[in-house]
Amino acid sequence: MNNFLKTFLSPPIWLVKKAVTLIFWIISFPFKMIGNVFSFKKSRVSSAVFLIIVLALLAGSLDYPKYWNQGVDYINQNPKLQVLNSRFQIPHFWDVPFKLGLDLQGGTHLLYDADLGNIEEQYKAGAMDGLRDVIERRVNLYGIGEPVVQVNKTTTGQYRLIVELAGVKNISDAIKMIGETPYLEFRTMRSQEETTQILEKQQQGDFSALTQDPYTLPTQLNGKYLKRANLSFDPNSRKPIVEIEFNDEGAKLFEDLTAQNIGNQIAIYLDNSPISAPRVNEKIGGGKAVITGQFTVDEAKQMVQRLNSGALPVPIKLVSQQSVESSLGMVALNKSLIAGLYAFLAVAVFMGLWYRIPGLLAVLALGIYTVLVLAVFKIFGATLTLAGIAGFILSIGMAVDANILIFARMREEFRNGKTFSQAVDEGFKRAWPSIRDSNFTTLLTCFVLYLFTTSVVRGFALTLAIGVIVSMFSAIFITRIFLKGFIGTWAEKFNWIWYK
Repeated sequence: MNNFLKTFLSPPIWLVKKAVTLIFWIISFPFKMIGNVFSFKKSRVSSAVFLIIVLALLAGSLDYPKYWNQGVDYINQNPKLQVLNSRFQIPHFWDVPFKLGLDLQGGTHLLYDADLGNIEEQYKAGAMDGLRDVIERRVNLYGIGEPVVQVNKTTTGQYRLIVELAGVKNISDAIKMIGETPYLEFRTMRSQEETTQILEKQQQGDFSALTQDPYTLPTQLNGKYLKRANLSFDPNSRKPIVEIEFNDEGAKLFEDLTAQNIGNQIAIYLDNSPISAPRVNEKIGGGKAVITGQFTVDEAKQMVQRLNSGALPVPIKLVSQQSVESSLGMVALNKSLIAGLYAFLAVAVFMGLWYRIPGLLAVLALGIYTVLVLAVFKIFGATLTLAGIAGFILSIGMAVDANILIFARMREEFRNGKTFSQAVDEGFKRAWPSIRDSNFTTLLTCFVLYLFTTSVVRGFALTLAIGVIVSMFSAIFITRIFLKGFIGTWAEKFNWIWYK
């Protein structure tokens, strides 16, 4: 009886096999479609072309989702589809704006003077480099794309810091963003004799003595060498304290400083205000110190946050501020886009007349390449500046150059008596080493520029690198797949549309 019920209630074997096959096909279908891009067999070319077109449409919708969203709104609000719309609403396409730089969207321009009076001449350039890095790290925490932070030295020897923040129209917010970065320094105590002499000179009106601190002496140890700060509590008093840790160079300076001042006090200053002055009982290694004071928990948390965002190695003073409008940048952008469009049309005409069908296919691949690159810019949040757009246009030229190399090799194979299929394969095979080497050297240059430069130059390197990578995909795979689609067709027999 049990066997009868088991046989009656169990699904037939053929149905189980069909269900398993269907599930396996559904799971493997996306992977097969992606694999078709990298496969050039005739039976798979059509599906690969379909996948490329779908990818281009998705990238185009991401670049410019306006028309998709307008169509969605029309369908969702159509009274004829009221029954359907009450249950299901077609969503809008992911609308992510392009990140624009200062020259395209405007922002704030700030100019600071750096106080290097207590720093020896040979250390001033290094101190300014540290100041630039700290400010740049600080503004990056606010999500500002491509901040311009530059060091400028005037003819009189005065060091200045230029800060340009794209998209920050409120000058007070920008000043607050920079000004809240603290200046941390460690000072040694002067002898009683020195203190008395300086105070007497100040009372006598000596100008040189008026600018001196009669109680402390500056040291090389400051916020430049800070690695991290943490909030903790004193185990005895349970009051909040701030634990700081220096980097390797700072740890060595701190160890030497404590070794030279055993039995004396070392004053800790934050924004030129004394916080604490602990006495040194022994040499302290490891690069760790403690800042104590009459802090509340909130004040200690704020100090930790500010220190971790970057303590200034030298004091700075704001001397100029102004808002930067984007009108000039937008005019330049529009002219650049118009020039790029004319250049694209000129390239399309040349490629069509000189290389015929392959040239037109290359133009189609170039259009797909353009929408793909712009989509990558949006997805990865690359900041577009005029320099970055120049890098993008340069990458378009490199994509065209790759196709020209391929078509030139194909013509040579045609003239050597090869069939269409053989000419396509050999043309891509022979052109690939040149394309690979040229693009690799360009990517290497982009890597160096991105690693060792800042702001606008870094943006140029990033957009150029993205364009080069996508251009290799466009030239090697997209164009090749389009050409493979003509194998076995009537067009293959007309040699005049493929080569002279």
